[in-house]
Amino acid sequence: MRLTRRTLALAMPATLAALVGAAPASRPAAADTERHDLKPTIVLVHGAFADASSWSGTVRRLQHAGYPVLAPANPLRGLAADTAYLRSVLAAVDGPVVLVGHSYGGAVISGAAVGNSRVKALVYIAAFTPDKGESAAELAAKFPGSTLGDTVNPQSYPLPGGGSGIELLIERAEFHEQFAADVPAAEAAVMAVSQRPVATAALEEKAGEAAWKTIPSWALIATSDRNIPPAVERWMARRAGSHITEVDASHAVAVSRPAVVTHVILAAARATR
Repeated sequence: MRLTRRTLALAMPATLAALVGAAPASRPAAADTERHDLKPTIVLVHGAFADASSWSGTVRRLQHAGYPVLAPANPLRGLAADTAYLRSVLAAVDGPVVLVGHSYGGAVISGAAVGNSRVKALVYIAAFTPDKGESAAELAAKFPGSTLGDTVNPQSYPLPGGGSGIELLIERAEFHEQFAADVPAAEAAVMAVSQRPVATAALEEKAGEAAWKTIPSWALIATSDRNIPPAVERWMARRAGSHITEVDASHAVAVSRPAVVTHVILAAARATR
């Protein structure tokens, strides 16, 4: 039979109908497979004096391992407000989530995960793990060892409703040794000029309910941390019953030791499946 444009045009509706009619029979098995193999989305939350680029080495490794990754900007304006913002980010993520926080970001993930059944694991990277009623500033002073207070420069910023607040930046000349001593000097210099200031209100605000009481957690302790004393990180992790890994690294452990950070995150992610 000779195929003409008219022949093809007449045959096309029937062909489409056959394809559409046949498709549903194969979809359930594929969907079941996708659900079975679904990997959690890794959501990485940075802390004070950093931005989302601090996760770059970790993001590349997680993507190479086949995980979907999201690294939102943490506003660093207030604990309740930052927590609410992260909740809005999580609401747009489909499927299970592993929530990772660095430094002050640990306090944010602890609050944002409360009541969210899709968050399957919490990972604290040189981070605060507060209980209800505790602040980051209070916890940082629980044991000696932090030299952050001697290196920060307070400055005023306008509040949306009027008036002003105080935010903190680490002095650029002090940034390398204080925040990122094991990061190459040239890279630390870039981090110093791109650091995100944190409002003092965020560090002083009391935490609400703690998600680590009901969600499994992992913790990476940076034993050369000068922002949060390692003894504080260790104490919080033990209290939370976290799976603990220790590494000789600065507070900027995600920058200096991304392979170790990724290893801890993957351990948490694999435990959720």
